[in-house]
Amino acid sequence: MSGARTSALRPHPALTACRFAGLDLRNRFAVAPMTRVSATGDGRATEQMAAYYEAFARGGFGLLITEGTYTDTAFGQGYLHQPGITDEAQATAWRAVVDRAHAAGARIVLQLMHAGALAQGNRFRDRTAGPSAVRPMGEQLAKYRGGGPWPVPLEMTYGQIDEAVAGFAAAAARARDTGFDGVEIHAANGYLLDQFLTPYTNLRTDGYGGEIEGRSRLLREVTVAVRDAAGPGFTVGVRLSQGKINNFGWRWQGGDAEAAALFAAAAGAGVGYLHLAGSGRDWLPDGPTLPGLARKVTGLPVIANGGLHEDAVARRVLDEGHADVLAVGTGALANPDLPHKVAARALPVPFDPRVLEPLATLDNALAHAST
Repeated sequence: MSGARTSALRPHPALTACRFAGLDLRNRFAVAPMTRVSATGDGRATEQMAAYYEAFARGGFGLLITEGTYTDTAFGQGYLHQPGITDEAQATAWRAVVDRAHAAGARIVLQLMHAGALAQGNRFRDRTAGPSAVRPMGEQLAKYRGGGPWPVPLEMTYGQIDEAVAGFAAAAARARDTGFDGVEIHAANGYLLDQFLTPYTNLRTDGYGGEIEGRSRLLREVTVAVRDAAGPGFTVGVRLSQGKINNFGWRWQGGDAEAAALFAAAAGAGVGYLHLAGSGRDWLPDGPTLPGLARKVTGLPVIANGGLHEDAVARRVLDEGHADVLAVGTGALANPDLPHKVAARALPVPFDPRVLEPLATLDNALAHAST
């Protein structure tokens, strides 16, 4: 019997329970954060959203990571109908989501997001803001109700930076009080914290620019503020990526050395786990991976993401110790019961991109399902 055949007959390693960053998970399958722009106009989670997240919990996922949720009433909001957690009304609206996820056996973490220069729908400001006055590459995203070139952002003042940090901290405290099991700081995919990390969007010559030490300063400050606001016993993670929503092929210019410095900076600021977005695109046939490097450098638990609905890839990532938890995105959209299917050795349904077209909304997905 071949090794591949033997591996396929073993119980899937992702179905094992684990202790992850202070959370007891029934398995190692997580739902990746996915923007669905289906909140009310004033940023409140809806019954439809509660049912959406509950379906993943009932489908067996051990951990749910919400879509990016804006953290302030200044420059943080990125999209129209994006959920927020900036006031009591928004926090209260999230409680049904949390309660239904918990009732179905899952843990749930709120992703905290500031869009920065990649904002294309903000009801609080008519300008965007980022580390430097550099027009973002490409064009706004039609599936999130945008169109045309990105505007040139304002270069953030120290006061505006402090305002953003305070927004993350206040949002984390509200998330804790709402019942979330943790928060994930969104420092990936080209949004504000990633803009500060990236040399071509961060041209600053002050303490927030230059080499990786300066470019990672805002991430460190946000992490410390979130950690302090949330208090002990509350899980805090960070999501990082190389690629961006408007520059998919970008890679860290310093290679593994820059990656290691970035991972160490986040760990030193007090995060409980690291989440490497899109890391599946970096799997090598025989070699290191970014999630594996993150584990080695920091000793922290790591979430890997990218192509992990594929059985052989998922097994390898866990069996070889590259990561602790697998975050599944489009594979989860197509298979909200993916853990149950894996347990039953049933083939997953292929992802149909039409569920995100022309808009990445829950209404669009329901309309597509009915056709």
